[in-house]
Amino acid sequence: MTAGHPVELEPLFGDYPLDQAFDEMRAPGGEVRPQYRALAETLAALPADELRRRKQSVDLAFLTQGITFTVYGREEGTERIFPYDLLPRLVTAQEWDRIERGLTQRITALNLFLRDVYSDAKILADRIIPHELVYSCRHYRRQMRGLQVPRNVYIGVVGSDLLRLNTGEFVVLEDNLRVPSGVSYMLTNRRVMKRTFPQLFSSYGVRPIEHYPQLLLSTLRSLAPEGRPEPNIVLLTPGVFNSAYFEHTYLARQMGIDLVEGRDLVTHDNIVYMRTTDGLKRVDVIYRRVDDDFSDPLVFRADSSLGCPGLFNAYRAGNVTVSNAFGSGLADDKAVYAYVPKMIRYYLNEDPILPNVETFLLGEEKDRKHVLANLDKLVVKAVGESGGYGMLIGPHSSARQREEFALQIEANPRNYIAQPTLDFSRAPCLVDGRLEPRHVDLRPYILFGDKINIVPGGLTRVALEKGSLVVNSSQGGGSKDTWVLE
Repeated sequence: MTAGHPVELEPLFGDYPLDQAFDEMRAPGGEVRPQYRALAETLAALPADELRRRKQSVDLAFLTQGITFTVYGREEGTERIFPYDLLPRLVTAQEWDRIERGLTQRITALNLFLRDVYSDAKILADRIIPHELVYSCRHYRRQMRGLQVPRNVYIGVVGSDLLRLNTGEFVVLEDNLRVPSGVSYMLTNRRVMKRTFPQLFSSYGVRPIEHYPQLLLSTLRSLAPEGRPEPNIVLLTPGVFNSAYFEHTYLARQMGIDLVEGRDLVTHDNIVYMRTTDGLKRVDVIYRRVDDDFSDPLVFRADSSLGCPGLFNAYRAGNVTVSNAFGSGLADDKAVYAYVPKMIRYYLNEDPILPNVETFLLGEEKDRKHVLANLDKLVVKAVGESGGYGMLIGPHSSARQREEFALQIEANPRNYIAQPTLDFSRAPCLVDGRLEPRHVDLRPYILFGDKINIVPGGLTRVALEKGSLVVNSSQGGGSKDTWVLE
C-alpha cells in the first residue's frame, strides 16, 4: 500500500473481461470492491517478474513438502503438485456470518435425518421424503438400524460445497459426508500465503484457521466410547495409492496420532487393537478415510483388503467409535440432497439460511422428460459419484455424449439428478503473469462433536482452465487461500 500516492489499477487488469457472472474482486462497473482494494494496490505496485518469482517459490515449497494429489487413469504419471493460485479469495465478516449460520443449521438437520432414518424413520412415515429414495440409495446401511451412535453424532467431519450466484448470494451445491477431503490444502495454502505476502496478510486482519487439526482432534476425542477418558485415536487410510494420501499423513502428523492401514488393525472379543512394536494397543476412535464398502470384509465387501475384519461388530458393541459413522453416505446422495431444505423445516422448524440449487430428480417421470429434452442446457450428475466423475455439463458436451447420457438415464433414472448450468462466481487468478478471471467454489469444513465448529475459511477451488466450470483437482482444478476478514 502506498501512502499518499494512489496506485493506478487499470494496467493491472488490462483486458480482464467482466460478464454476467459475479466477480469476487470487481463490481459490474469495473471498480474494485472495497475489501479487495489493498490487494489490488499491492499487486499493481509489484513488478511482473516479482509475482512470477513468488509463484515459483510457492511451487518449489509445494514440491519439497510433497504437497501432491493423485490423478487416476492418466498415463503420463499420477502424482502431481496440487495446482495453486497466488491470489487469495476474500470473504467479508458479514458474508461469513451467514455462511456459518447456514452450515450450522444444515449440518444439524442432516445429522437429525441420519439419526431418524436409522431409528424411528418418522420423516419417511410422515411422507416428507419418499421411502424408496432412501432404501434404494447404495449408501444406505440396514446394519445401522437401531444402533446407538456415540452422542448421536453420525457426521463428525463435513465439507459442503458452496457457489456464489450472480446475485451475490451463496447456495449449497452439495454436501460431502462420507470422507470429505481437501482440508490439508486449505492449511498448507495458508502457511504458504503468510510467507508469500507477509505484510499484506498481517494488514488485512485475516481470521486464523491453523487450529483446525486441534479442533478435529478434540472433536474425535469427544466422540470416544464411555469410560475411555484418554482415548487412543488413529487415522485409517486406504494407503499410499489413495489420491488423498498426502492429506492423511499430514493430518495424522498435525494431530499427533497414528496413521494406520487395515492390516495394522486386528479385532479380538469385539475390541479393536493396533499392532505396534510393543505388542497390541487398544484403539478407541477411528477417523476413517476409507469408504464403508471397504471398511470391514466380514460385513461389507468381502474382497476388500483395505479394512479390518470384525471392525463393524466392535463398533456395534460400542467398543470403538468410527467417524464418520457407517451409513452417513445416505445423506451424501445427490438425490437425497434435494430434500435437505425440507429436512431443515421438518426437524428445526426453520427456513433454510443457505438455499439449495434447483434439482431435478430423474426417478420422477415429469423431471426426467424435462431433462432429456434439455440435456444441452443442464448439468447431469451420478448421485453417488464425487471428484467431478460421472458428470455431463450440457453446454460443453457433444451430441454423442448427450446421447450416451440419455441411454444411461433411461436405464437407471434413480442414479442421476440434473441441475441448471450455473454461471457461478469468478475470481482473479495469476495466469502467465496477468490477471484473468476463473470460476471458483468454496468448501468450508464443519466439525461436529460435543459442539459444532467451523474454521473461518475453507478450500476455494478454482477451475484453472479458461471457461471451465469444473473445479475438482482430479479434473484440472486448483485452489486458493480463503481469507475471512475480521
